[in-house]
Amino acid sequence: MTTIAPQRSARTDSFDLVPVLRLVTCGSVDDGKSTLIGRLLTETGSIPEDQLEYARRTRRGGSTIPIGDIDYSLLTDGLEAEREQGITIDVAYRHMYLPNGRRVIIADAPGHEQYTRNMAVAASNAEVAVLLIDAARGVRPQTFRHLTVCALMGVKSVIVAVNKMDLVGYEHATFEELSGQLKAAAARLGLDEVLAIPVSAVAGDNVTSDTTHMPWYHGASLLKTLQEWAPPQVDQTPFRLPVQYIIRAEGNFRGYAGTISAGSVRPGDEVVVAGSGVVAKVDRIVDFHGDLSVGFTGQAITITLDREVDITRGDLLAAAASSPTETTSWPQPADRFSADIVWTGEEPLMHGRSYWLVNGPRSVPATVTVVRHRRDVVSGQELAARVLDMNDIGRVEIATDVPLSMDPYAECRDTGGFLLVDRVTADTVAAGMVTHVLRRSLNVVPHTYEVNRDARALLKQQHPRVIWLTGLPGSGKSTIADATERRLHAMGMHTFVLDGDNVRTGLNKDLGFTPEDRAENVRRVAEAARLMLEAGLVVLVALVSPFISDRRAAREIFTEGEFIEVFVDTPVELCVERDPKGLYAKAAAGALPNMTGVGQGYEVPEHAELILDGAGDLVANVELLVALIAGE
Repeated sequence: MTTIAPQRSARTDSFDLVPVLRLVTCGSVDDGKSTLIGRLLTETGSIPEDQLEYARRTRRGGSTIPIGDIDYSLLTDGLEAEREQGITIDVAYRHMYLPNGRRVIIADAPGHEQYTRNMAVAASNAEVAVLLIDAARGVRPQTFRHLTVCALMGVKSVIVAVNKMDLVGYEHATFEELSGQLKAAAARLGLDEVLAIPVSAVAGDNVTSDTTHMPWYHGASLLKTLQEWAPPQVDQTPFRLPVQYIIRAEGNFRGYAGTISAGSVRPGDEVVVAGSGVVAKVDRIVDFHGDLSVGFTGQAITITLDREVDITRGDLLAAAASSPTETTSWPQPADRFSADIVWTGEEPLMHGRSYWLVNGPRSVPATVTVVRHRRDVVSGQELAARVLDMNDIGRVEIATDVPLSMDPYAECRDTGGFLLVDRVTADTVAAGMVTHVLRRSLNVVPHTYEVNRDARALLKQQHPRVIWLTGLPGSGKSTIADATERRLHAMGMHTFVLDGDNVRTGLNKDLGFTPEDRAENVRRVAEAARLMLEAGLVVLVALVSPFISDRRAAREIFTEGEFIEVFVDTPVELCVERDPKGLYAKAAAGALPNMTGVGQGYEVPEHAELILDGAGDLVANVELLVALIAGE
């Protein structure tokens, strides 16, 4: 084994003359990623001797590597479960020094399709991707998926390592065929900088040194290619600083701390608070060691301004326009975005369902309003889709509850990337990349009328509310709503009932009963109820609305006290016995696969303001409901 001694510089952080290179290795299962990286680490002297000794003594079940030789694949596996299964599950990060002193942070991404989300995380910070292909097995769908994720995540340089060339007799034709397939796919994705290298990680061919087994290849080894790599272009994105903390200290010190996402900043530069448009000058730039003359991309700093400005955690500080005629250089606040997403949730993406959108330090409610298409990762075609399943990649439109200042991801990863988080389970279900702000977000401005909800409510002499009755089909929601409205009408109150079946004959006639259509059904009904609330009405909603997340999203478009959730608790046996519409009979016959309580589950409310006994007396239930509504 030949070890290449690194020439380490005195300082090896992101501001060196020889900057850190962030590398992701990816490809399908058993393409040899761990072995390739293990050999790179070993032959550059980046592995401690005790770990090398472990790799000489330890073997996975079925391993053919003799004891005493190094099993390079063990050097990057971080979990015991990975060793037992022989696959990489988590992202293993390792540091390596190249012969020229450049430090490389290697992210060994998992190859299994189930862990595409881990691979997306690994690619999100990478500058270069090494995409492996098993020369004996050829290009597989997961190979294309990883290439697509790299393109979406902004990885501009891809090295295609056609591995295990020893298994195909080092054939030139095999290399050309496989590398040609990947280069064609990369061209469809807009990846221009793609280099193919034939290697054998096990034998060491073309990994850290040249080989005599492939005289037809005249390019550099993988190690030399990494050492000579330079960014394809200089980053021209203006200054961006998402504010993580507001720091107060003695002497009236007030600073705004965060990590610079793009560009640079100096004392005296004008910056703008992207949300409000307020401009101020940078007074000081401070880090742990004291004042700085300049702050660069990736540096954690605190800045102070020359005057008091209203800034809170989550605000974005950006470079101000350099002249009055220059168009704004910062992202305008918007609440409608087009985005590419990698869906990682086990449950399908549902348009109309509300998620948490996490962008830097900010988390806001957001709804996927449209699924534009799903990308076929093999052909590159954009296919029509209404939902996205686990590991699908597609384009969507997203609406946020409050405006956000986000750049296109192609211009700035940190301010253009986001996560979607399930609001019930808190699981991360998607990684997203903003493509552009939708124009209607900037052009639609709500008009404020003098005759508002309070004026209308005063005229009607009542307190507007939305009473959301939820429960199984046949639980009695509509019956209770009808009887309650009759009582309220007799009391002189102004009311309206939004019934689930009734809205499906008009407003929601285009929706079915899949989970994603149910989410959209709830969203539309909630918006209609909100408009009626603005009219000063008491709105009774009788809707199955089986999912907690959908009802929670409906609640959150109202202010506190306006939305009252009422659970009509009726045993499913009684609902089946009643079966007023014959739905349970159809479900039993297999004609309604999405029937709530039969084909689909019902999630019982966790914090309903009122629970009614659906098997109890109707008059008693109405009395309870009327008392709740009329009791101011």
